[in-house]
Amino acid sequence: MFKWVLAIAGFLLLGRSFLGGFIGFVIGSSIDNYNEIKNKSQSQGRQRSRTFSPEDIFNYYQQRSSQSDIPTMLMALSAAVMRADGKVLKSELKYVKTFLIQQFGNRFSTQHLQVLKRFLDSGNIPLHQICQDIKLRMRPEVRVQLLHYMFGIAKADGDVSPSEIDVINKIASMLGVSQTDFTSVKNMFYRNVDSDYKVLGIEKTATDDEIKKAYRKMAIKFHPDKVSQMGPEYQKGAKEKFQKIQDSYEAIKKRRGIK
Repeated sequence: MFKWVLAIAGFLLLGRSFLGGFIGFVIGSSIDNYNEIKNKSQSQGRQRSRTFSPEDIFNYYQQRSSQSDIPTMLMALSAAVMRADGKVLKSELKYVKTFLIQQFGNRFSTQHLQVLKRFLDSGNIPLHQICQDIKLRMRPEVRVQLLHYMFGIAKADGDVSPSEIDVINKIASMLGVSQTDFTSVKNMFYRNVDSDYKVLGIEKTATDDEIKKAYRKMAIKFHPDKVSQMGPEYQKGAKEKFQKIQDSYEAIKKRRGIK
């Protein structure tokens, strides 16, 4: 706007001189450019400082997510776990990237990392709505496997904090995963003297027969064939879980002298 106003003013003030008009045009253009840069900077600043509501983030999730876009679902859950202890670590980010590249190959891109950043920066992840959506789309055995993935993120720095356990427990509940299954997976990553029993979903006071029955039940329930249609990293996680069930059973047998 200023370039034309000053061009006309210069033209008239210097006796209808085209040189005056040209000088006014150059000065006006400089002012216009400065104002444009200033307005753009202010707009970006407002955008960066905007606090997104849970509704905003869930709408964003829905726009990104579809029946075939599982990475977006994982980005939302990943962000919740990564933010749980108040710090986002490089080891956690590396774990997420490695998992998704191995799981989805070319279907995973830097665009998904931008989605992860959006969730991390949002401050208001609508977990209940997202988990309800995932619950409708994924079978129970796959939802349990998601816990294995989330505990993997939490363990990436070598330690699973109580706040991370709390967040994963809440997600498990919202996903419709039983407390027994949650406790089983938790004790594969967060171990104590009773962990082998917890992995099998039983108490330390269980009889030998109850231990054998629990092992058979868990072995059937979490056999890797249950997720054979999923990608390689899901299958890898399922095999690791199945192996830990077997390891816990063998440890209890050895401890008790069960044949």
